[in-house]
Amino acid sequence: MTDYVRWLSDLGMTDVPIVGGKNASLGEMIQHLTKVGVQVPGGFATTADAYRDFLAESGLDARIAAELESLDVDDIAALGEAGPKIRGWIIEQPFQPALDRAIEEAYTVLTAEAGNMDCSWAVRSSATAEDLPDASFAGQQETFLNVQGLDNIKHAVKEVFASLYNDRAIAYRVHQGFTHAEVALSAGIQRMVRSDLAASGVMFTLDTESGFRDAVFITASYGLGEMVVQGAVNPDEFYVHKPTVAAGRPAILRRTVGDKAIRMVYADAGGDSPVRTEDVPETDRILFSINDAEVEDLARQAILIEEHYGRPMDIEWAKDGVDGKLYIVQARPETVQSRSGQVIERYHLQSKGDVIASGRSIGHRIGAGKARVVESIRDMEHVQPGDVLVTDMTDPDWEPIMKRAAAIVTNRGGRTCHAAIIARELGVPAVVGCNDATDRIADGAEVTVSCAEGDTGYIYAGALPFEHKTVELTQMPDIPVKVMMNVGNPERAFAFAATPNAGIGLARLEFIINNTIGIHPKALLELDSLPADLRERIEPRIAAYPSPRDFYVMRLIEGISTLTAAFAPSPVIVRMSDFKSNEYANLIAGPRYEPHEENPMIGFRGAGRYVAEEFRECFRMECEALKYVREDMGLTNLQIMIPFVRTLGQAKAVTEALAEQGLKRGENGLKLIMMCEIPSNAVLADEFLEYFDGFSIGSNDMTQLTLGLDRDSSLVAEHFDERDPAVKKMLSMAIRACRAQDKYVGICGQGPSDHADFADWLVKEGIESLSLNPDTVIDTWLYLAEHAKTL
Repeated sequence: MTDYVRWLSDLGMTDVPIVGGKNASLGEMIQHLTKVGVQVPGGFATTADAYRDFLAESGLDARIAAELESLDVDDIAALGEAGPKIRGWIIEQPFQPALDRAIEEAYTVLTAEAGNMDCSWAVRSSATAEDLPDASFAGQQETFLNVQGLDNIKHAVKEVFASLYNDRAIAYRVHQGFTHAEVALSAGIQRMVRSDLAASGVMFTLDTESGFRDAVFITASYGLGEMVVQGAVNPDEFYVHKPTVAAGRPAILRRTVGDKAIRMVYADAGGDSPVRTEDVPETDRILFSINDAEVEDLARQAILIEEHYGRPMDIEWAKDGVDGKLYIVQARPETVQSRSGQVIERYHLQSKGDVIASGRSIGHRIGAGKARVVESIRDMEHVQPGDVLVTDMTDPDWEPIMKRAAAIVTNRGGRTCHAAIIARELGVPAVVGCNDATDRIADGAEVTVSCAEGDTGYIYAGALPFEHKTVELTQMPDIPVKVMMNVGNPERAFAFAATPNAGIGLARLEFIINNTIGIHPKALLELDSLPADLRERIEPRIAAYPSPRDFYVMRLIEGISTLTAAFAPSPVIVRMSDFKSNEYANLIAGPRYEPHEENPMIGFRGAGRYVAEEFRECFRMECEALKYVREDMGLTNLQIMIPFVRTLGQAKAVTEALAEQGLKRGENGLKLIMMCEIPSNAVLADEFLEYFDGFSIGSNDMTQLTLGLDRDSSLVAEHFDERDPAVKKMLSMAIRACRAQDKYVGICGQGPSDHADFADWLVKEGIESLSLNPDTVIDTWLYLAEHAKTL
């Protein structure tokens, strides 16, 4: 090759100054990772010398420097005038003869190797300061897809060169302290992967929201990848657990179906553009765009890339619809979460208002301000510092105003779209993929944007009060008790796992059923016999899964495995479903199957429901999910908790029923824990412990049943107090029984989270663990450390 063109297969990371980070990374992977199964399309790259010599022709570089010398990049109007002028100069200038010949010669060789002169190509940008660990130039320069023929290749290369002076790229270099002249551009010419006939997306080798390192996060949508990168679609999302991949076991933790409303495909020959967008058929939108085997294959490739580079990576992939293979088309360092220090930020809404819109939450922060609904980039000057930017979608041209915003809201996009990437960099909350936010949010209205409630972000009416805490994760002091957490929401598991903890003391299965399934289990077992109106509500929700029953079991597996993997190898105690009949009735089709009870709090619930003949098949589905997570996925830190065991007969019956479903106490290290929440449990503690490996005290129910009051009644609420001497007597009996038999005893009720002095008393009584609400862990831990000298 020449000084102006290099083959990708000859490049490595030492060549970043020559061909930029993106092209050097492609070469690095082709050289070192092809042999272990990472598939990267080949091609060639123009060099930084080719670019600099091109600008030196006719003194173009000097003209550009003069134009930018006194430019204030925060003056949007001035920036909007200078950028197009410079790009026009670059497009108009012809290549120097040597570069022109070098591109022609490389193209001739490439097409001969492909055996097809009509083959199409991708022309991508690669800046020499790009993809460094502490800088993110992602999306600032242009990519051109389905480029055919030598003349079009040359024009696309020139467009790539010009894109170094896009408005956002000019501003970013100034803000990051780069001088314009020190950054050069390389154009990569790479064989097109025919993802227009299949699917494509982006993946990260960590969780982009929490920084959790043991997961690969994958997005996928139909067609060419630009729709995902630009944020024009809401893609499918998957999480895959790295240690489980390494163990050779099924490793998908979570699946989320995106609406995937449009896709980018090749345009008909002779049109104005080589690509076009089209609507995705409704029947395809409700399905996953890739299957489980492909998700796990992508995760394996991502892990290999991360291991090679030794740091978290941001990777673009594409599936070829012709040969069916999965290809890596870009890989660069992840630049936001990988820079995060050991600091935990907690945001909490102190009150909630009316929900105006919702979408995918980015980050865990909360922001409030005056909504500015912006239809076009031409109206960006209306956005003032502290406003909430509301728009259809963003691209890099929006970046100068995005940094002014207190929060960002978009109609379109997923967690790897442009708005999401920039929001993370800026540290502002964003809710993307709302679909109709620009219609529902009034310009000028005060709104609060909350990303502190899980995967779903909410836009509330009004400026609501919220709390913000920052905790430095220095070495936590020693305390004489294990601090665990109550975590029901799998969407928050990765973030909560960063808080010092000894595992999960209570994971409520009903949270998963209510929030990710939403359908009564019996309805899924007899879907064909349901009325048409119910089937119409249910069928679109379950379409991506093999069968109605599989939907229920697989969604349970996803929630349970996410919680269990996030906290591994610490114990995760999952309580089987403890819906009351009125709560089951709130699920879709629930009223068909649930009795009306005058007092469901002490009615058909817990262990009594599990062993009832009418619930047996539903119980089996829960057992199947729990067994799969432990046996198939290998997450044996999962322990099972049984709630509301009224009698010794129920204790015997439920443990036998579990054993029949392959969940036998003691096998493969399985521990069965009983919720100690009924006075009979404390009075007969020794006898109940014959069937279980320990107790987890449910102080809420124990308090109401000991004191004979309804905790849901405002008329007697003032008398509800876990610290009442009668309640303490019950708890003391349970704790001492467990200690005498050397069995586990913890508490997972609300009491220790609300009352630090109650936590102090429990520790003195000999409790082994306190399972607290995540937002109280640090404060309670420090309180106990302060009082440890009196214990």
